[in-house]
Amino acid sequence: MTDKIKLDIISDVVCPWCIVGYKRLEQAISEMGIQDKVEIEWQPFELNSNMPKEGEDILDHVKRKYGSSPEQWRDSQSNMLKLGEGVGFEFNFFEGKRIVNTRDAHVLLAYAKEMGKQTELKMRLFAAYFTEGKNVSDREILKEEVKRVGLNLDEAMARLENNEARERVLSQESLWKNAGISSVPTIVFNRSSSLVGSQSVDVYKQVLADLLK
Repeated sequence: MTDKIKLDIISDVVCPWCIVGYKRLEQAISEMGIQDKVEIEWQPFELNSNMPKEGEDILDHVKRKYGSSPEQWRDSQSNMLKLGEGVGFEFNFFEGKRIVNTRDAHVLLAYAKEMGKQTELKMRLFAAYFTEGKNVSDREILKEEVKRVGLNLDEAMARLENNEARERVLSQESLWKNAGISSVPTIVFNRSSSLVGSQSVDVYKQVLADLLK
């Protein structure tokens, strides 16, 4: 038995709100000094599960999916830059950036969980995509990130060719969607309650404090 708070964080590595929300959660946990009282597991969610391998230009994507104009996109990215600064994360948005498929990334994150390095790899993938402008659907890029966090490269890459491993990711995605989760980030506490969206540090502190009582 464990008295740790189980945090399932449903997210995608190309979701800017997901990293902002996590950094705020991380700050709340740190300020409360309860790092040893929480257990985090990242759960897969694909914002664009049908995205082809070549991806899609970001301006075309936001117009098609959200009806946003280039000016609206620039305004939203300006706001996101400020939010990133507030949590110590660097966003680098640029026209020509591409939205990509993230299924391979989620397969590798499941492997990293087994090796005790899931959060470390997740942070690297966020930084690779948002800070460094890398294509996190490119397997050569994924190889670099796997090596950077000290995972076994051969084992990790073999997972990408393993149909059962890929099916497990799809099964997990379906599980959370069937539970009613349709947007990210969503944090589920002890598999019983949840918060949707990027909340403030104080909100996370309040929820965690209540759970520790």
